Amino acid sequence: MSEVRVASDRRWWALVVLSIAQLIVVLDATIVTISLPYAQTDLGIAEADKQWVFTAYTLVFGGLLLLGGRLADYAGRRRVFLIGLGGFAVASALAGAAVSPGMLFAGRALQGLFAALLAPAALSLVSVTFTAAAERARAFAVFGGVSGAGFALGLIGGGALTQYASWRWCLLINTPIALATAAAALAVVVRDVPARRAGGYDLPGVVLVTAGLASVVYGFNRAAQAGWGAASTLALLVIGVGLLLAFVAVEARTANPLLPLRIPGEINRGGSFLAALLVPVAMYAVFLFLSYYFQQNLGWSPLRAGIAFLPFPFGIVVSAGVASKLLPQVGPRVLMLAGAQLGAGGLIYLAQLKVGYSYWAAVFPAEIVIALGMAQIFVAMQATALYAIDDRDAGVASGLLNAVQQIGAAIGTALLTTIAVQVSTRYAHNHPPTPDLPAHAAVHSYDVGFYWGAGFFVITAIVVAITIRVRRLDPVAPGDEFGRVTSSQPA
Repeated sequence: MSEVRVASDRRWWALVVLSIAQLIVVLDATIVTISLPYAQTDLGIAEADKQWVFTAYTLVFGGLLLLGGRLADYAGRRRVFLIGLGGFAVASALAGAAVSPGMLFAGRALQGLFAALLAPAALSLVSVTFTAAAERARAFAVFGGVSGAGFALGLIGGGALTQYASWRWCLLINTPIALATAAAALAVVVRDVPARRAGGYDLPGVVLVTAGLASVVYGFNRAAQAGWGAASTLALLVIGVGLLLAFVAVEARTANPLLPLRIPGEINRGGSFLAALLVPVAMYAVFLFLSYYFQQNLGWSPLRAGIAFLPFPFGIVVSAGVASKLLPQVGPRVLMLAGAQLGAGGLIYLAQLKVGYSYWAAVFPAEIVIALGMAQIFVAMQATALYAIDDRDAGVASGLLNAVQQIGAAIGTALLTTIAVQVSTRYAHNHPPTPDLPAHAAVHSYDVGFYWGAGFFVITAIVVAITIRVRRLDPVAPGDEFGRVTSSQPA
């Protein structure tokens, strides 16, 4: 097994660079949310086409993550990381300078392509750079905290840039940051040794998984637009699932698989991937409906709406620091269970929201509780997804983790949007018309969405209780495996 050996101070500077790169990717998923209406007006984007600002990014990103992870393993993680940063900078400039809807969509698709190289390379570099359990826990705390906080920071940054600059800067801002990060990476991220390939590339697997993931992600996006019963939605989901099943069959038989089935097959890692699929659904219940509530019901400006999410990054930073100290002692199981319960409790509290309620009384406490829970889950989840993984598989394992998170985000957006529309319509139909009926119907639909989000946190807790068997990770010397199983249960 190869190792990345660098001086201690250089490793921690490398972690800063890798975390900034991860922040760029996560921010890009949400930073355009608030600016979209302004881009739509400026470029004349049709109402039916505006979803492509998101779909073009998520479709390419989700579809290519496994390939990007395996390329990082075989071509060198640092090399792929730098290519991803450089390409992302160019794609962001193209999208920010768009003069037509097609140019904006193309730029967003290119962002997704290079993000699919960047994200798994960054996470796998963290995995192979920090090998001692205590240090790795701190590294994943930083990286996981950035991942969790990035969603809220994207809304805050998007609000500020839209209000005081232009919607274009929500995209253009990535270019100087990505280029500066690439320059810093050349200085502090060490050149790793690519994994040796026993045979050729698994081209059938590449085609099947890329097409399958893209079809599933697009299917959930279509569900949000056309409904779950639409022929296009059902066809995309059925085709996507069929392609992914064919991919699993191919991987079980090929000599040099794109995704060795031993990676998700290990029960702790498999449970972590399932949690990574479920948690984004619950998270989107928070960000999606609170964004609507702040701007449409309270009438707040984009900047004020973004600032209202500040408890999330602050809470996540604090909680991630606590998680880094606890992870080597209590293990990921306890942290993930505690995080899921905190998340469910916070969303149930949010579900009591009514028209006219105060932000400080009805929203702020729930944001703090959910943020504390999210950090516990993200830190432990990312560590467990790479539990006892060989260095040669770190890239593709990281790609798989990012891929299931993207699918979870697509599910959350489609499922919760559909539920909210149906609940709001039913509420309006069953109540006498009054001037404030639309507001009450909207808030009621948010409350139902919050309950659904809480339900996904509960399901996450059940999955963790069944699958995460690593009770405690003992501190180990640098170079050893990441922790040892100390429970009596098999791992």
